[in-house]
Amino acid sequence: MPYASATTTPEALGRQGARRPGRADSLRQTYGFDDVSLAPGVETIEPADVDVSVDFCGLQLAMPILASAMDAVVDPAFCGSLAELGGLAVLNLEGLQTRYEQPDALLQRIAAAPDEEVQGMLSEAYLQPISEELISRRIGEIHEAGSPAAVAATPASARRLGPFCAEQGADIFLVQSQVSSARHLAAGYEPLSLAEFTRFMPIPVAVGNTTSYDAALGLMQQGAAAVFVGVGPGAACTTRDVLGIGVPQVTAVADVAAARDDHLERTGRYVPVVADGGMRRGGELAKAIAAGADVLMLGSPLACAAEAPGRGTNWGMAAPSPTLPRGTRIRVGTVGSLEKILLGPADATDGTQNLVGALRQSMAALGARDIRAMQRVELVYAPAVVVEGKSWQRGGSR
Repeated sequence: MPYASATTTPEALGRQGARRPGRADSLRQTYGFDDVSLAPGVETIEPADVDVSVDFCGLQLAMPILASAMDAVVDPAFCGSLAELGGLAVLNLEGLQTRYEQPDALLQRIAAAPDEEVQGMLSEAYLQPISEELISRRIGEIHEAGSPAAVAATPASARRLGPFCAEQGADIFLVQSQVSSARHLAAGYEPLSLAEFTRFMPIPVAVGNTTSYDAALGLMQQGAAAVFVGVGPGAACTTRDVLGIGVPQVTAVADVAAARDDHLERTGRYVPVVADGGMRRGGELAKAIAAGADVLMLGSPLACAAEAPGRGTNWGMAAPSPTLPRGTRIRVGTVGSLEKILLGPADATDGTQNLVGALRQSMAALGARDIRAMQRVELVYAPAVVVEGKSWQRGGSR
C-alpha cells in the first residue's frame, strides 16, 4: 500500500483499506506506586489495634518485612537484629558470606572503592568458590543469632544447595532468579524441575521473581510455598535499562495476588505473595499490601541501617557479573539503626523512616485491622496525588 500524501482524502484512505493494528495499539495500562493512591473508607481504627503480623511459610512474623538476599544488606548478625524486631532476613548462598571466612575487610573495600573501580572489584570478589563448610557455618550462626535461617540461591545452584541446606537446618529455601517461570527451556543442561524439587525438599521452597498471573499460578501449582514479585524495581537493579524487562509493581503484585486467590479457591492452599523491591517510603509499603502483597521484601532501605554489612552502600545479586551486570553499587548512606528505620522514631519527614509505623498508621486510617483487610481497601488511579498541593515542599511559590 503506498504512503498517504498530505493531500490524501479520508475517502481515498477508506478505499485503500484499514490500517493494520500495530503492537502499540494494544498496550496494556500498568501502574506503579506513583500512579495510585489509597482511598479512605467509612471506618477508622486506633493504630494500636492494627495487627501487622503474618504467617510466612509456617513462620509467624510480627511484621511483614523480609530483608533482601543482598550481600550489603544481610549477614548472620543482621538476621538476628531483624528477627528481634519481628522480621526475617534472607541470606544469599552465592554471596561473599559463603565464599570468604572473614568477608568484613572485603566488604569495607567494596564500600570504599571509587565508582570507576567497583565493577571490576565485584567481579573479581565473586570468583572465589562457594564453600559448603561456610554455608553450614552461616546457617548455624543465623540460628545462634536468634533467627530462623532463610537462604536463597539461583535455580542453577538450587538442586545441589537445597538438600544440603535442609540437612544443615535451614528453615526456608528461596529459589530466586531474574525472571522465574514454571517452564524453563534449555538445550545445554537439564533445568530444575520445580515440582520435583518442592516435593522432595523437607523445608518450604519459595520462588521468585515474576510479574505474571500465569507464571505465578504455574509456580503455585508446582508447590511454591511463596511467590516473590518484582523484576527490575530495586534501587540497585539495572535490569530494566539493560534488558528492557519489567512491569510496574502495583500491577505486577495485583496480577500475582489474583493468581494466589484463584489457587486458594481451587486447592484450599494459600501461597503468600511477596512484593520484592521498589519500596522506599511508608506509603509505598501500604500501597503494595493494598495491591495484594502479604509480605514486603526490602533491600536498599535496610542497607541504610547501621547494622547492615554494606556500610552505607548496596548492590544486587547480578551486579558482579563479569559480562553483563544487571545491577550497580549505589551509595545509600547510613541513617541510623534498623529499629529507627522500621519502628522509629523518625527524624526525617519524607517517609523513609519508621516504615512499619507508617504502614500501621495507614492501615488504621483506612479501617484495616490486619493485612488481609488492608488488601481490600480501595486503590484509585491518581498520578498527580504525590504533587497535588505540594509546591512549597518542591520550592515553588504557591
